[in-house]
Amino acid sequence: MSPSPARRLLRRTGALFAAAPLLAALPLLPGAAPASAHTATSAAAAATGTKTVDVAVNELSPVAPSAQDTLTIRGRVTNKGKQAVTDAHVGLRVGTSYGGRSAIDDAAESDTGGAPDGTEVASKYAQKLARLAPGATQDFTLSVPVKELHLGADGVYQISAALMGETAAAPYQQTLGIQRTFLPWQPGGADTKTRTTALWPLISDTHLTAETGTSEQQTPVFSDDSLARQIGPGGRLQQMLALGDGLDVTWVIDPDLLASVDAMTDTYTIKGPDGKFTPGKDQAIAKAWLRDLQAAVQGQKVVTLPFADPDLASLAHTGTKVGGSLGHLKDATDAAVSTVDTILHVKADTSYAWPAEGAVDRDIVKVATSAGANKIIARSDTFQETGSLSYTPSAARPIGGGATAVVADARLSTAFQGDMSRAENSTLAVQEFLAQSLMLNRQTDKQRTVVVAPQRMPTTSQAQAMAEALRALQDSTWSQPQSLAAATTAKPDPGARTRVPSARSYPSSLRRQELSRAAFEQIQSTQNDLENFKHVLTDRSRVVTPFGRSMDREMSTSWRGRSKASASFRDGVSTYLSDSTNQVALIEKSRVRLSGRSATIPVSVQNNLWQDVDHLVLRLTSANGTRLRIGDGAFEEKAVKIASGHSQSVKFTTTAKATGPITVYAQLYTEDNQPYGKQIAFKVDATEITPTVMLVIGGGVLLLVLAGFRMYTQRKRTAAAQQEEGAAQDEAVDTADTAEPVRGDAEGEAESESAPGAQADVPQQPSDPTADTAPESTAPSGTGERVDR
Repeated sequence: MSPSPARRLLRRTGALFAAAPLLAALPLLPGAAPASAHTATSAAAAATGTKTVDVAVNELSPVAPSAQDTLTIRGRVTNKGKQAVTDAHVGLRVGTSYGGRSAIDDAAESDTGGAPDGTEVASKYAQKLARLAPGATQDFTLSVPVKELHLGADGVYQISAALMGETAAAPYQQTLGIQRTFLPWQPGGADTKTRTTALWPLISDTHLTAETGTSEQQTPVFSDDSLARQIGPGGRLQQMLALGDGLDVTWVIDPDLLASVDAMTDTYTIKGPDGKFTPGKDQAIAKAWLRDLQAAVQGQKVVTLPFADPDLASLAHTGTKVGGSLGHLKDATDAAVSTVDTILHVKADTSYAWPAEGAVDRDIVKVATSAGANKIIARSDTFQETGSLSYTPSAARPIGGGATAVVADARLSTAFQGDMSRAENSTLAVQEFLAQSLMLNRQTDKQRTVVVAPQRMPTTSQAQAMAEALRALQDSTWSQPQSLAAATTAKPDPGARTRVPSARSYPSSLRRQELSRAAFEQIQSTQNDLENFKHVLTDRSRVVTPFGRSMDREMSTSWRGRSKASASFRDGVSTYLSDSTNQVALIEKSRVRLSGRSATIPVSVQNNLWQDVDHLVLRLTSANGTRLRIGDGAFEEKAVKIASGHSQSVKFTTTAKATGPITVYAQLYTEDNQPYGKQIAFKVDATEITPTVMLVIGGGVLLLVLAGFRMYTQRKRTAAAQQEEGAAQDEAVDTADTAEPVRGDAEGEAESESAPGAQADVPQQPSDPTADTAPESTAPSGTGERVDR
């Protein structure tokens, strides 16, 4: 496996320290300048070492020359010493040829410094430098006909750009700086070409949030504007697309990237760190990128990862301990098929699983195959050979259960990790990649397939270096491209390892990057809330689809090593779902007072969603069913259906059996009896009506009735008396007209008896009942005295 730049730096430093004693002894050799003190010796050692001048090879072409070519090397030298370098020149040296892939690994570890080696090509091809001051930099160009290199048999050769010169402390010609690299040499066609499959990943981290705009159109919301920069001119994904379009590669695509770019082709918004929303404006860039991708993949084999590229290792090692987690992987696989078909208009191949870094164990294989994948892309550094094979076997390995491991070559797959923005690093990586490929081909005459599975999300500079190496490999005389499907179905080497490593062999460095159990528990909690929410919706797709895809994103491989960002995203999804759920809620109630034994209590439900809700049940429960009954018992349920943007009042009949406050609880439920939203509680003040009070009220009513009856009979008697008096007066008038006048006391008595109303109510017969009132007086009544009218 190719070492990282950091590892190279450590080894170079170690080599320098190891060479220090030898360099310090140089002044003691015959012809060396004497040193009078220890400080002078140290200065001479620093001035004469092969690291005094940094030599950078920034360009080498052609990368795999033929006999008729001219090899051109361009670079730069920088004086790192404290003294000026004089009488110098930069020349090209040819060193040994390597005997195997491990020898190339060792040479890559010591590509600078150390003992001078190699033979310099004729001086006429060197570039002279008159003087190089401390800290000074100068460019150089070396052009040498390949035939002047006097290369022998086919193979991989060491070539170097070295600076020879003098310093004041050591005024003699010596190697002050050197940069080694590799030159693949295969001028004639190989007897058997290696069939090479290169994966070209179009994968990104998460950009779409679970949120949508506050309109009915569900405008997608992005966490930032970085995706637009990546697919725009010069961006990482734009470069991946443009470079891959000219290569014979197998595209490996995350459907989440397609869905995110497709969302940008219409109205979308960007949520800033301050929570404010700004309109997105890069629709044209998104449309152009998708259009170019559709053209690039037509007729090509497209391997589709499950939606959002879920972390299979995290699922296998932690997620399986949380119920329901594996169901997300199957949903993500199904979503991948529809997404690719809809956006790219090509048939998606979801039969491949690609664990992080190609690291596999039995649990990972079991999880991957549970979602339908029967081909696992692994890597040779975690699927190591234990047999006696003297060559790198073909990629395909049957691992049982109908599954196949497609083992990518670790050296080739990791060749472009690290900082490729420096031309020196990029040039050396390309040469080492080609050297390893040629050496692999030369191991045996057997026909073999090799797979290159690079890092999931290469930087722009890494992608450019990869593309340069793959173009050279496709034009080489020892390799030919083929698809991943062809590599998978190729005949496996019988001696290759087919036993999948156990979980104990999984690299601890990768295990530390996995999602925690708490992460999967939070994801499942969100899923449970979504299940409750969707049951009340009349158009579930408006909610289930965006939240389902968001939960796929929560398990993405891109979260590895980013635990805080991962947790923040999960919190955002669960919070937004809770906010959406709360758009259908009970309206808080104040204290309720009952004015009688029974009353109706209304409870209101509000729906602020952009769709109708149904299949909800409102349950009103009394804390004490004996004192306050609701309906026929301690609680009552009623179905609820509410139109979008409206509220509904649900009425419940209650019966009080005792006085005092009683707590009543209102709770919404789904039809499968799962609580929905928050419960509300309120007090009901009930006043009980006792039998004694009822008797008093009844007695008062009876008295009123009797009084009314008395008044009625009294007035009837008065009317009868008045009629009798009128008749008597008429008779007296008639008598007066015919009788003699009466005088004296007898006359006065007669007048008294005939006065109106005189003793009208006095009984005239012994058998008549006694009068119940005194004779009515015509005199004015006193204050407060009752008067019958």
